[in-house]
Order: sequence, then structure tokens, then C-alpha cells
Amino acid sequence: MQLEKNLPGIRRNILLKDYTTFRIGGRAKYFFSAQTKKDLILAVKVAKKNKLPFFVLGGGSNLLVSDKEFKGLIIKIKNQELKVKNNKIFVEAGVVLNQLVNTALKNNLSGLEWAAGIPGTVGGAICENAGAFNKSTRDLVKNVEVLEVANCKIKILNNKDCNFRYRDSIFKHKKNLIVLSTTFQLKKINRKEIKERIKKYLNYRKETQPLNYPSAGSIFKNPKGFSDGKLGEEDKSSSLSFAAASFAAARQGEEDKSSSLSFAAARMIEECGLKGKRIGNVKISEKHANFIVNLGQGEAKDVKKLIELAKKRVKNKFGIDLKEEICYLGFKN
Repeated sequence: MQLEKNLPGIRRNILLKDYTTFRIGGRAKYFFSAQTKKDLILAVKVAKKNKLPFFVLGGGSNLLVSDKEFKGLIIKIKNQELKVKNNKIFVEAGVVLNQLVNTALKNNLSGLEWAAGIPGTVGGAICENAGAFNKSTRDLVKNVEVLEVANCKIKILNNKDCNFRYRDSIFKHKKNLIVLSTTFQLKKINRKEIKERIKKYLNYRKETQPLNYPSAGSIFKNPKGFSDGKLGEEDKSSSLSFAAASFAAARQGEEDKSSSLSFAAARMIEECGLKGKRIGNVKISEKHANFIVNLGQGEAKDVKKLIELAKKRVKNKFGIDLKEEICYLGFKN
């Protein structure tokens, strides 16, 4: 394969742990940084032509990469065009969230304060419907520009087309669609108020999350009925065990009510006695039990063991099946 000729700038044998917030991951056989939308489309075409599996990588957060070699092409998306017009921001998928938050602040635009401190990209936030503090990406999306892999054509999806749900979207299920850019609809308010909200959220993260260690953020989604810090985010008909419902009720009032339910997954893991549980060089954080942290030279196989242990213990104690919020790369289904 004459990949270097067809895709100038492609590199070989690149260590992926250097591109994830977990600082975990094996090597990629091929690696390419797509600086523009045109670069990304070319990379996809080359991968298809050479029948190479490929993965589009954003900020590397919310992701666990296998220790084994990825025998395909990693496309690191770095397109970073950003434009502000009235109360709207057009932003390409490779823009990091903190840059977007700062741009909104400078233009007195509110709605993105919750994203301050999240180490991801816009593309990842769209795919995951990222959110915090009872807010989520879907609340702000006007439309999304996507690439259809099958025919390499570009199309525009409106908010409804994206099928946003709690930590979910159409993009997590239809790998034929790659997010290229989005337009956010925000609100004009006083800059001082925006600054105060950002400060509040950053302080909260500092106080409650193990930010001094590499991690992938929250490992698990909060169970149905508890998600995003409020009841009703998921299907209200979903069944919860009496034990879990009683547990959540008992925890009401221990923390600020706006965030108490958002700790459902962490609280259940904690109640199972797993805070501080260590396997190899990774452990469940003592500060926040829904975080697994890399103590240095951590391996993906040990993270997986901790994930399976937490799922098993929570299932046995509360009758609830925890579902991962993080995505996997290089693991067998």
C-alpha cells in the first residue's frame, strides 16, 4: 500500500496513550492528523480504498484504548474553525471545549458554562451528548454537519435528526456518520454572570473529582431514572429495584439537591466498598467512585477488570446493570 503517497503526513506505529486523557493505550499501525475538513475526507477515502479499519479520535477523553495494536488508521481530528455571529457559534469538531467556552464568554454568550474544564472536543461532545449540572449538548445544538462514510458526501442534520438521549446520540450507533461541525444557539447575558457560573462549576469539579490523576472521566452512566442529576431524563417506565430506589431516596439531602442524584452510579459503587480498589496501576478513586484513575503505567486490561468488578458488585447489591459512559477502542465485542 502506498499510503504515504496517497495520504501525505501519515505516520506509523504511534503510541495512542499519548493521545488519551487516561494515558493508556497501545500503538496504532497508522496515524494521521486531519487539520481540515478536506484532510479528514481524504483520510476516510484512503482508508476505504485500502480496506483499512479506521477510528476518528477527538480529545481522547471518555475513551479506553486497548493495550494491543490497533491494526488500522487513527484519524486525529484537528479542524478548528470557529465563528461567532449574533447569538450563534459555528464550530468545527476539532475545537476543544475549553476554547469554545472561552469564546462564548468573550462574546457574552451563555449556555456552555457547564463544559468548562471538560477535556474533550466539540465532535466528542456531540457524539456523547456530553453534559453536566443538569445541562447537556443537545440543549444548544441547532444543526450538525456530518460526513456520510459510505459515499463521502456531506449533509446537515437538525437537532431532532441527531436523536440525542442521555449520553447518547445517533452518532454512537451509526458509524457511517462523522461529525464535522455544529452550530450552537446561545443566549446573550451579562459577562460577569457567565464568569461566576464557570468559576462555580470549575470549583465543584476540583472539590469532587480526582483531577490530579489521568482518567477518562465518569466511567458509568447514571442508571435510568437517575441520569443527569434529575428524575425523568430517561424513560419513566424503566424499572428500578426497590433497593436502588430506597438507596437514592436515603441519599437525598446529603449533598446539594441539584447534584445528589447525579451521583447515583458513584454512590452505589461506594456502597459496594470499592473506593480505592486497585488492580495493577489503576484504581477506583477514593474521591469519586465513578472515576478510575491511572496511577502511572496503567493498563487497559486492568481498567476493564475494575469495570467488570464494579458492574458485578452493583448488580448483586442493587439489582441494577451499570452501563458504561466511556467508549472502547480495540476490544472484542
